[in-house]
Amino acid sequence: MAKTLTAAAVKNHRPGKKRREIPDGGCPGLHLVVQPSGAKSWALRYRRPDKRTAKLALGSVFERDGQEPNTEPVIGGHLTLAAAHRLVAELRHQIAQGRDPGASYIAERERRRAPTLDRAANTFSAAARDFVEQYASKKTRRWEEQARLLGIRPEDLTLMPKGLADRWDKRPIAEIDGHDIYGVVDETRRSGAPGLARRSDGPTEARARAMLSCLSRMFRWLIQHRRISLNPCSGVHRPDTPKARDRVLTDAEIGKFWSAANAERTEFSAPLKLLLLTGCRLNEVAGMTWGELSDNCMTWNIPGGRTKNGRPHLVPLAPLAQEILAGVKETAAGQNYIFSTTDGISPVSGWSKIKNRMDQRMKIPHWRLHDLRRTAATGMAEIGIAPHIVEAALNHISGAKAGVAGVYNRAQYAAEKKAALERWAQHVQGLACGEPSNVVDMPNKKRKRP
Repeated sequence: MAKTLTAAAVKNHRPGKKRREIPDGGCPGLHLVVQPSGAKSWALRYRRPDKRTAKLALGSVFERDGQEPNTEPVIGGHLTLAAAHRLVAELRHQIAQGRDPGASYIAERERRRAPTLDRAANTFSAAARDFVEQYASKKTRRWEEQARLLGIRPEDLTLMPKGLADRWDKRPIAEIDGHDIYGVVDETRRSGAPGLARRSDGPTEARARAMLSCLSRMFRWLIQHRRISLNPCSGVHRPDTPKARDRVLTDAEIGKFWSAANAERTEFSAPLKLLLLTGCRLNEVAGMTWGELSDNCMTWNIPGGRTKNGRPHLVPLAPLAQEILAGVKETAAGQNYIFSTTDGISPVSGWSKIKNRMDQRMKIPHWRLHDLRRTAATGMAEIGIAPHIVEAALNHISGAKAGVAGVYNRAQYAAEKKAALERWAQHVQGLACGEPSNVVDMPNKKRKRP
């Protein structure tokens, strides 16, 4: 039979090489726990209502001679022998009533911890990471850029040094207000996004608009998931939208462009030329894979996940475009991405450097690579191709296919698209060779001609 513990016995128990539990014969279930380090604590062994055995740590031993803590004995506190007896008596009363004191204590502890856990989960860095992982990466086409604006590395979802998430790491999202949002948007406009290299020397309204849009989308998502109640981006001035560009390369500039593209390596010159011949967007052409091409390279099927409007786009390739791809196929056989400097692992990149080299050769007024899409659309219209066929060829939804008309007008105009792109390619080829094009200019009744 276990001996009754006394205050002196509790004090005199010395640590051994192993952890020991000494039962108290005067208080059934109470044990003195002595660790090899010398630390002493109290534990209660009991049976749950379902008859399973359980153990509940009560607290550390209070060993000051002749003193009692001036607080009521509670689980997790410092307990003398007498205080441990009083606490065990209360807990055994709960057990007698069919309750499990251990489960009750854990539930209460978790309830007290919940506000702290909620605050940790609702810091800006945690919220930004959740937004990128759970929403942006699955629903947004260019989510990597959104992640970088928020200060999150898209590769592993860690914080970028000096990025926005790093700056506001532990800051509760509920405390971020319109002044904070305006400050970071204005900073982005003046000196670039936090943690990211500047893209231009002067103020960048477009970058500032992207930052505000990204933050607003993130806070709307947090509202949808009941993590905050107000969007701090509401009422923040949206940076001015620049005037729509209308730059179109002239016939002479198209000839210079083609000549400059010929001076580039195949993995650069081929996509440059296809940008002009197909009117497709840069990321669509640069990300072209062999799996998207038909066996004879006569058609290119861009999946909806790679187009701006989310709709698949079938591009009939003109003989000139097929010839360009045939030249690439000789060097890129077996690769995934057709245009690549990494053996097909990733699509070709470094377009800013490529554009700079093109500028040095062409020596024409300021232009952008996206202007090639507008040039293709305008050029096709000028050689008499109907507007709705031009829009179909460029996978552009407006005009004849906008609004309600676009819902019912599902015609793909495959034959017309093929003829249009072939005529456009012949026109470009004539300009590239410096010879008059043999494409007949069909009068467009809707366009005034001199």
